[in-house]
Amino acid sequence: MNDYLQSIIDRDPAARSKLSVILTYPGVKAVFFHRIANFFATAKFDLIARIISQFSRFLTGIEIHPRAKIGKNLFIDHGMGVVIGETSDIGDNVTIYHMVTLGGISPSINSNDQREIKRHPTLHDNVVVGSGAQILGPVVVGKNARIGANAVVTKNVPENAVMVGIPAKNVGTATEEFKPYAVTNGSEEKEY
Repeated sequence: MNDYLQSIIDRDPAARSKLSVILTYPGVKAVFFHRIANFFATAKFDLIARIISQFSRFLTGIEIHPRAKIGKNLFIDHGMGVVIGETSDIGDNVTIYHMVTLGGISPSINSNDQREIKRHPTLHDNVVVGSGAQILGPVVVGKNARIGANAVVTKNVPENAVMVGIPAKNVGTATEEFKPYAVTNGSEEKEY
């Protein structure tokens, strides 16, 4: 838990203390309730898992399906409107901003044929997903990729790619460590 809270402080300049992160960050609460819901879903107590998930959604505005797989140190910043679908698989140290959807593209017809089939995205380690981005279908987003705000991703994303637009296109390579909110060490400031 200590490492998880520190990982958020390291990525969010607004985070002042671990206590404030625990008490005031909806993403932390959503991940906490997801761990409980996932336990019940894995034990095949699906109704209890869904009730916990819906309670968490009510409290946080973040919907994470109980069967979604989440690695360590997921940071959902702000979080309102985030939806993470049932077969989503999220790696370690991923950052997701508000209004992001990790969704499916299958129509609701023939639902029985779609059960137990991968329908949602896989995000590998250190991925950053900007506000309002939609990652749809069983696509794979490679390590260290950056998905720009409001991008719509429907195809696999290579490692270190920078994806923007609708539909999302690779416009470069993420070569440096992610800097949330464009925070710098001050040496990169320019006068205008």
